[in-house]
Formats: sequence, C-alpha cells, structure tokens
Amino acid sequence: MQVSRWGNSLAVRLPKALVDQLGLKEGDELNVVAAKDGVIEVETQDQRRRRALDRMAARNWTLPEGYRFDRDEANER
Repeated sequence: MQVSRWGNSLAVRLPKALVDQLGLKEGDELNVVAAKDGVIEVETQDQRRRRALDRMAARNWTLPEGYRFDRDEANER
C-alpha cells in the first residue's frame, strides 16, 4: 500500500482483498489497537464491542435484558 497525502493527514488505501476479508463497507470505523516495529494492528468497531463483551462474560458479569453496547448512543446529548 502506498501512503498518500489527504489534506493535512496521511492515508492508505486498503486493497479489495483486505476489505472483503474484514467485511468492511464505506463509513465503517477502524481502531488502531497496536503499532510496533512497522506493524499496525486494527480492529473494527464490531470486533471491539465483541471483545469488550467477551471480557465481561469472562468475569461472569450479567447484562440487563435487551442490553445493547453502543458507546455513541450512550454519549449522545
């Protein structure tokens, strides 16, 4: 992938094979979860939510019926 300028930022275009593998669509958000020695690890919002729920389940926490994990909705004013 080539790094390109996008306004005042730098950007990369994701190859179609990677987009398909991650199941991404326009508007999806990716989070950089690790960056070391030239390797960047990313996760989708759905993967992040699933990971958080898995951590809660590992602690035997119970969720209220109908609970939905949506940070954006919780922080709406």
